[in-house]
Amino acid sequence: MTTMQTDPRPLFRDALNWVAGLIDGVRSAQFTDPTPCPEFDVRSLIGHLVSTIDRGRVIGAGGDPLTVPEVLTAPDDGWVAALRTSADHYWEVWNDDALLDTVVTAPWGTFPGRAAVLIALNEALVHGWDLAAATGQPAEADPDLANAALGIMQRALPETPRGGPVPFGPVVDPAPAAGATERLANWSGRVTEPWKN
Repeated sequence: MTTMQTDPRPLFRDALNWVAGLIDGVRSAQFTDPTPCPEFDVRSLIGHLVSTIDRGRVIGAGGDPLTVPEVLTAPDDGWVAALRTSADHYWEVWNDDALLDTVVTAPWGTFPGRAAVLIALNEALVHGWDLAAATGQPAEADPDLANAALGIMQRALPETPRGGPVPFGPVVDPAPAAGATERLANWSGRVTEPWKN
C-alpha cells in the first residue's frame, strides 16, 4: 500500500491517546521545564500539540489554520480535557472518508487531505517524544504505531531538501539502540541523544 493509499486516521487516533497519557503523567512542577523543542517549555509544548489538532480541524474544514494560535492555553489540570475536546472536534471533520482525497490547503502547501493527517501524526509522535523526554516518562509509543508512522514518513518526508519551505531539520543518525519513536524524531530532524532518560 502506498503512502497515498494509506488511511492514517487510525494511527493518528492511537497517537493522540498516547499523547493524552503523557500529558496526564506531567507533574505540576514540570510545566516550566525545558523540552527538546527549544522554543517550548512543557506547558507551551502541550499547548502547541493541542493547537496542532485544532489547526488540522480548520484545514479539513477549508479554513485558515493561522486563525488558531500556535500555542493554545488551558489550566494545567485541564490539558487532557483540552486535548480530547480538540480531538473530538477534529474527528467531526475528518471522519468523512472523502476528505482523505480532497485537496486541502495548509501554510506549507496544497495536497490531499490524507497528507495533512500524516503531518499531524508526525507532529503528535515527535512532540510526544519531546514531552516524554522532558518529563522523564517512557518516550516510546507502541512499536507497531511508531514503526508504521516511520515507514510512512520516510516516504512522505524525503531526506532532502530540508529547511526553508520544508519545516524540518536535517535527518539525524539514530543511536544504535534507538526505538521507533526516537528514530521518527531523528528522521524529523530532532537531536534526541542529549534528552534520553
